[in-house]
Amino acid sequence: MKLMINHQTHYQYTDWAKNSVQYIKMTPQTNAHQAVLTWGVSVPGQTQSQLDAFQNIWLTSTQRYAYQNMTIMAQGIVEINPHTQYAIDLDLLPQIFLQNTESTQCDAEMRAFAQTYVPDISHANLVKLSEALIQRMPYISYTTDVHTKAVDAFHQQQGVCQDHSHVFIGMCKALGIPARYASGYLYVPDSSHLASHAWAEVFLDHKWHSFDISNQLYTPSSHIYVAIGRDYWDVAPVRGVREKGGIESMSSIVQVLPC
Repeated sequence: MKLMINHQTHYQYTDWAKNSVQYIKMTPQTNAHQAVLTWGVSVPGQTQSQLDAFQNIWLTSTQRYAYQNMTIMAQGIVEINPHTQYAIDLDLLPQIFLQNTESTQCDAEMRAFAQTYVPDISHANLVKLSEALIQRMPYISYTTDVHTKAVDAFHQQQGVCQDHSHVFIGMCKALGIPARYASGYLYVPDSSHLASHAWAEVFLDHKWHSFDISNQLYTPSSHIYVAIGRDYWDVAPVRGVREKGGIESMSSIVQVLPC
């Protein structure tokens, strides 16, 4: 299935910004699940590319001039295999994804919740945990932000795909199971405007398995991979620093369409 992606992020500032550096992870790679047919990232300034520690494509863009508006655009065509059963493998030790991060820390109540549904480690029990999480934490937009930690989202009993992934990853790590954060895009028929998506992946029985808690999907058959890491901060589409600029406002639009 060929999909066309158009991802635009617009920044506006109340004062002149200058001497900024943007760290951009918006470039998918060809792997066993997907083939990148065309792709480009348009961003003002000078840009260089490298791979990060998790083998994601990492663009660094610098703007040495003054500006009050900036647009970053990523677009291209990716062909995915809708019959993919397992998540993609990386040339990295799974144990790396047992590392705790601030965003995926668990407390005692979260550990007890996980152990209730996963008394023994198995794929079936992890699916039960996923089902229990979406019941406890229904998807509600704009109730959290990128700084919300797993513990806070779990106790607020609501969140978005980022929160579902952080909570599930934290619980899996507490159970001793390597778990990682995947970001990219999700294709849903009859819907052209979708936010960037995130889901969790778990290393079990020598394979990586997808757990899209928000949509209760357990294969990556409708997903486009962009980046993989321990949590959101390893895969954030855009991070940066700047001089001045006043108050920043940001808007984003993502289109995922069959072609």
